[in-house]
Amino acid sequence: MSFLFGGRPQLSSAEKITAAETEVEMISDMFNRLSQSCTSKCIPPEYREADLNKGESVCLDRCVSKFFEVNMKVSEKMQGEAAQKGGAGMGGFGM
Repeated sequence: MSFLFGGRPQLSSAEKITAAETEVEMISDMFNRLSQSCTSKCIPPEYREADLNKGESVCLDRCVSKFFEVNMKVSEKMQGEAAQKGGAGMGGFGM
């Protein structure tokens, strides 16, 4: 009944587990896309040395930074659009 007084409804244990599993899947997917994208852009398929050289290291650093920056901008945009859609439905409620 906490939702009646402005609080968030409590999730059951099964819902919490499902939410955690979904979050782990999303993070794993993002990590895999990041790894695949930046590796293909920055590391040549034929290895010359066991360690990354300076150019590869700088490329990976920039690639990861750009990946997260774009990911954050897309997330903010999607959240803004979702909030607008949610707010638009409530706009005529009091009229």
